[in-house]
Amino acid sequence: MYNFDEIIERRGTNAMNTDGFRSYIFHDDAGTMTFPYKDEEFIRMWVADMEFATPDVVIDGIKKRLDARIFGYTRVFGHAYYDAFVGWCREKYGWEFPQEQLVMSNGIIPALFEMVDYICAPDEKVLFVTPSYAYFKYAADYNARACVCSDLINKGGRWEIDFDDLERKCADPKTTLLIFCNPHNPTGRIWTEEELERVAAIVEKTGIWCISDEIHCDLIRSGLKHTPLAKVMPDYVRLVTCMAPTKTFNCAGLMISNVIIRDKALREKWLARHYNFDNPLSIAAAQAAYEKGGEWLEELKKYLDANFAFTKEYLAAHLPKARFVVPEATYLAWVDLSEYFAPDESLPGFFAYKAGVLLEGGKMFVQNSDGFIRLNLAMPRVMLAEGLKRICEAVNTKHSEKFIQKA
Repeated sequence: MYNFDEIIERRGTNAMNTDGFRSYIFHDDAGTMTFPYKDEEFIRMWVADMEFATPDVVIDGIKKRLDARIFGYTRVFGHAYYDAFVGWCREKYGWEFPQEQLVMSNGIIPALFEMVDYICAPDEKVLFVTPSYAYFKYAADYNARACVCSDLINKGGRWEIDFDDLERKCADPKTTLLIFCNPHNPTGRIWTEEELERVAAIVEKTGIWCISDEIHCDLIRSGLKHTPLAKVMPDYVRLVTCMAPTKTFNCAGLMISNVIIRDKALREKWLARHYNFDNPLSIAAAQAAYEKGGEWLEELKKYLDANFAFTKEYLAAHLPKARFVVPEATYLAWVDLSEYFAPDESLPGFFAYKAGVLLEGGKMFVQNSDGFIRLNLAMPRVMLAEGLKRICEAVNTKHSEKFIQKA
């Protein structure tokens, strides 16, 4: 019913995906870098948005709001938006929350940057598990708070929490905030209810604050289930849950997210200090997505399932020393290439120059990630096939050259 094979031209739209890679990946703000490939020749597998059209129901919601013809200062009023979002949470996760706990942010990253300042005193620390989405660290760095990392344990491609280490670090009186990623980016783990209960027990025992970033919660493999951390700790006040429609429905540029703050004092601080206006088109898009986007999402998940199966089969056939396990969540493949590269090699640079593929290397994920690449698979199959072909050919050519040199 939906054409996920359609190739959409994104250049000329100010898309980060097409126009911002030099600055973001290579820190080339002056734009002086040159590559053997033209911009339009790159296969873009890096930034976490999709190459699929935003669903028609979302676009129709925006068009309906456009017909009102005035776009003045706007906030979420009344019950319609809450009813749509909480209805989605009730249907998908069997979880709901009171309307007064919901506040809006123009993205989860901005919310993290604010929350660290609101929660942590200057001499206190922020904890997260690694490898980690880099902006967890950036939120601490921006506010001049120290970071503490708890490395996940890689058991044959299945990443698990080191609960003893996590509890030790939560018990430090100066560690007052855990930023927790559920499902986890970049490994793609859906934490089980048992794992979440163990995290909850540690958080409650030590009394620290917890922000649960659940932006990938809708993007799970077919037949699997996401459990919000809030569902397993229903009475813990020092918990903030962050969700958004933006990853799910490919509208990240609309900059809208849902922040559920249980603690009244923290919520009042947010409402007093946060620039509390919202984009009218973003509200309309998000509400339409939650009301009418379920069918599209189910079709998307099937397409992504097939892309992951294709990737696993292709890597096994053409890059046999690569270690890859299909993730339970996200549209991101976390691939271990440590058998092919030294720890200090720049993988984004290698693949940009040698393969014409833009991707993110493990070093972008704080620590415990050397030798990995993160590949965005949310693209038409023909683009994915070309990207994987280039990646495998570049790596195999590199190792053929090394073999010849040694000989």
